Amino acid sequence: MDLGLTDRVYVLTGASRGLGFATAECLVADGARVVVSARDPAAVSAAVARLGGPQRAVGVAADLSHPETPERLIAAAGAHFGRLDGALVSVGGPPPGVAAEVTDEQWRRSFETVFLGTVRTARTVAAALTGGGAIGLVLSSSVREPITGLGISNGLRPGLAGVAKDLADTYGPRGVRVVGLLPGRILTDRYQDLLAADSDPAAARAEAEALVPLRRIGEPAEFGRVAAFVLSPAASYLTGVTLPVDGGALRGL
Repeated sequence: MDLGLTDRVYVLTGASRGLGFATAECLVADGARVVVSARDPAAVSAAVARLGGPQRAVGVAADLSHPETPERLIAAAGAHFGRLDGALVSVGGPPPGVAAEVTDEQWRRSFETVFLGTVRTARTVAAALTGGGAIGLVLSSSVREPITGLGISNGLRPGLAGVAKDLADTYGPRGVRVVGLLPGRILTDRYQDLLAADSDPAAARAEAEALVPLRRIGEPAEFGRVAAFVLSPAASYLTGVTLPVDGGALRGL
């Protein structure tokens, strides 16, 4: 299938590694060009090099909690590639801990980045997509089922799913699509760290795999291919939904 991605331009946050980088790889492989961002300048530069350099990717070191970040990303897309067709908004997971025990400051910092940073970026990009386009929000399966030990994620991600639906309603008449993506157990660096923190990492992985109907943890590229499709013109009638990418782990229909 031709996804229609050739020469289209997307900005991706949290894209120096993990799900954001996996999506950038899939977009570039199908002919798109990308602006990748993350907080660490060295990691951003390394990601750009792995994606093929300035003909295919440019990098912006930026923090999503800073109000000027979305405009910087949009400006970079225009300056380097002359257009903008959408965005993938991915934010690193908030600190672990049950909701009853995480501190006010942890809630506050996570809200500024995970929630407000995502909302600000999505609405700023949507406003800039004057010719239509697509925005994907990387959320979590915690949107539908709370995850033990991730209280902040359980609190913030469902709210973002509601925001994504609201944005889809608001910008749909202009041809802008908004989709929430719900990754389950994907073998990102963060998930590997969570497994490694267990007293028996091998047993923890086996237990996690047993909860997935496909009996394995997903690879980042498997998420990236879904996200690239969602952002592409091939998904032109898909908006306002939350789409699990979890090997069937969520039990809801």
